[in-house]
Amino acid sequence: MMLKLWKWYQKCLSVHPLKTQVISSGFLWGVGDIAAQSITHSTAKKRLRIAVSNIRDKDEDFKIDWKRVAITSMFGFGFVGPVGHFWYEGLDRFIRLKLQYQPKSARFVAAKVAMDGIIFGPLDLLVFFSYMGFSSGKSVSQVKEGLKRDFIPALVLEGGAWPILQVANFRYIPVRYQLLYVNLFCLLDSAFLSWIEQQKDAPWKQWFVSSLSLKEQEGQGGS
Repeated sequence: MMLKLWKWYQKCLSVHPLKTQVISSGFLWGVGDIAAQSITHSTAKKRLRIAVSNIRDKDEDFKIDWKRVAITSMFGFGFVGPVGHFWYEGLDRFIRLKLQYQPKSARFVAAKVAMDGIIFGPLDLLVFFSYMGFSSGKSVSQVKEGLKRDFIPALVLEGGAWPILQVANFRYIPVRYQLLYVNLFCLLDSAFLSWIEQQKDAPWKQWFVSSLSLKEQEGQGGS
């Protein structure tokens, strides 16, 4: 079954590469948001049971917010799929032809990881949180506040995982399959980002923001 599915994907990718990447991205981001909603619901229910023992309420039943799933899935369709498709192909050409690094070499992989982390990673987070904010009906000022609350924690936490994953991606995976590799991990990443966005003003996120503000104040005081 899995072999047939893989061969079918390869055929779709060879015939319609962009369309295949767009559809798979949208699907995986939608599934990831469902996972995030489930995690958020389970966490909230555990906290509620601790606060009120032996509680049994029909409101505890998990219900998928399909509107949010559709919104998140559209981010995969409209941004991750098309932008990721051209990004990974363009990044490979730039480093091979412009920088003239030997493919698969340490410098080649390091340059890809660095550019992906400096350019695409922050852009992906910026677009995601802005898009999710505007899609939920927030004003410009509310979206800005949401970015201040969500962007830094997500960037820091993702910065510890994605570079390691991308080293393996750029070293061993052919360019045409690199977005698929990323999309598979985006199943977890989309759940993670959706979970962060749904955490609102969680104390741990406030700690990130306050720590950053404190460092900025110390830097200004030192200068």
